[in-house]
Amino acid sequence: MNFNNFRERNFGRGRNRIQSTIIIAFFGLLIIAILALCGIAINKKLGHGTLPADSSVANHSSESEATAASEPEKDPGLTLLEKAEALSIQYDYDGAIALLQSDTNLAAREDFKSAIAGYETAKSALVPVNPQDVTHVFFHSLIMDNKKAFDGDKKQAGYNQMMTTKSEFLKIMQSMYDKGYVLVKIHDLAYETKDENGNPKFTYGNIMLPEGKKAFVLSQDDVCYYEYMDGDGFASRLVIGKDGYPTCEMKMDDGSVSVGDYDLVPILENFIQTHPGFSYKGARGILAFTGYNGILGYRTDEAYKDTNPNFEEDKKQAAAVAQNLKEHGWELASHSWGHRNMGGISMEHFKIDSDKWAKNVGSLIGPTDIILFPFGSDIGSWTPYTEDNERFTYLQSQGFRYFCNVDASKSTWMQLGPDYFRQARRNLDGYRMYYYPDSLKDLFNVPDVFDPDRPTPVPPM
Repeated sequence: MNFNNFRERNFGRGRNRIQSTIIIAFFGLLIIAILALCGIAINKKLGHGTLPADSSVANHSSESEATAASEPEKDPGLTLLEKAEALSIQYDYDGAIALLQSDTNLAAREDFKSAIAGYETAKSALVPVNPQDVTHVFFHSLIMDNKKAFDGDKKQAGYNQMMTTKSEFLKIMQSMYDKGYVLVKIHDLAYETKDENGNPKFTYGNIMLPEGKKAFVLSQDDVCYYEYMDGDGFASRLVIGKDGYPTCEMKMDDGSVSVGDYDLVPILENFIQTHPGFSYKGARGILAFTGYNGILGYRTDEAYKDTNPNFEEDKKQAAAVAQNLKEHGWELASHSWGHRNMGGISMEHFKIDSDKWAKNVGSLIGPTDIILFPFGSDIGSWTPYTEDNERFTYLQSQGFRYFCNVDASKSTWMQLGPDYFRQARRNLDGYRMYYYPDSLKDLFNVPDVFDPDRPTPVPPM
């Protein structure tokens, strides 16, 4: 074989192969460049920006994977310990202990044993609360913008008498916290059980708190954000916040809507998050609704069916917010449909009003056994309810078992019946603070709380 011919043929093939390789590599690089440019364009379109000049998709991905791989997994035991601690801060030592004992393997750890022993010791130091010493305070919608509420119009007098400003509410809560008050549910205070024959029977609850702590119940009336309040410095409705907690919307002067702490619910939620020991086992307050303007700021009453273009959606939203409130510990209640004097109207109108509430409000918020009487007007005297009381038996037939009037002349009043519980409430508003400051000394010092923006004298009732 001629070596020169062999070399020429094979070297020619080699050159062809090299040329082919170069061409393939060129097109490969071209494709990569095009894909990279497309990736940058897509990122810009999606709002993610471009990669740094010294980075690449491959390197960025590798670094992310390496970082994720280098992060140690959180000890599941620490997660349980954190949850148990959160329960213990709100005096639920039984819950904390049960949680730590729920995993038999983890319960054998020394840190678990130590925590359980600590909770047992703290639990043994608790003392029972005397139910008869538990006071019940209440508010209406809180004034967020004093200038709008106290602007001299014809509604100012009512706001001045019956409302509390945001500043006053925060100072009241801080004072009560400093004095050792702890918020409890009315269902913690008394609850329905069965007697030895299986009949309904009410009994006082067994609230256990550290020595020196005092229990109280809190409620808010008219959580409806009535149409007449629009533009007067109040929240416009309750919504579910991005964090899943209930919060408020408020209309701003420029027509925009702001979401934030614009009423009692989100303000108290944040206060409890900062001071978790202010709540007994996750307790919140009672929120009472009328129905004639809808609930929670949504125009849900049947009267709006033809005038509210968002009627069905409002009902869905209101129901969702009501459920969210219950999930966060709030108790919901009736305040009658038309804000009626339930102890004074005719029995015919009493039944009509009660049925309207069940249809327009109860259907959205679900079952409730609490009614807070408008104007504090009870359906009976201070003597116990009996089966002869037609109003009592009618409300009882609709599921109500807790009946709350208003009597600020004393710090506490309650009545435990065989199948019901009654409690008096104290209004913490402009009228009470201005005319009866001494009656509130057990809760706060009025001069320290009274808002200087509040016009004086407060109009008498």
